[in-house]
Amino acid sequence: MEIVSGLVSYAIAKFLFLSRLSNKEDAEKIKKMEEKVLEVYDIIRTIRDPEKPNSLEELEVVAEDCIEVKSLDDDDYLIIIRFTPTVPHCSLATLIGLCLRVKLQRCLPYKHKLEIYISEGSHSTEEDINKQINDKERVAAAMENPNLREIVEQCVLEPDD
Repeated sequence: MEIVSGLVSYAIAKFLFLSRLSNKEDAEKIKKMEEKVLEVYDIIRTIRDPEKPNSLEELEVVAEDCIEVKSLDDDDYLIIIRFTPTVPHCSLATLIGLCLRVKLQRCLPYKHKLEIYISEGSHSTEEDINKQINDKERVAAAMENPNLREIVEQCVLEPDD
């Protein structure tokens, strides 16, 4: 009976040790994702609105809670951003999405997949805009337009630059 009791005690101790280890690993992963969210937010918050002298952060177009980061594997991440235009019929929502994409592609130091969406219900043509800003060919074509490229460059320029 003592042997059985000893084995049970050992199994319980091992289970508790492994569950603490798993919880610690989970906590580390959560902390790492939270750090990635802050890193993304620090990059996009200073983007200037195309028609106002304010940043997207100041206009509350972007916020920390609009960013989600998921680990795809060791050094590859999925970044999902949901931004909220200032008005439901904002004619520059696509341009704002383009600015978000361009700045993150330039500034993120790690491999990533980027998905950018307008917050659900915040724009009258959100489905069309979501398709445009997540279509690589349309993004590439937009950036070939010199006038559009100049506007994007002005928006993503750091305040210190």
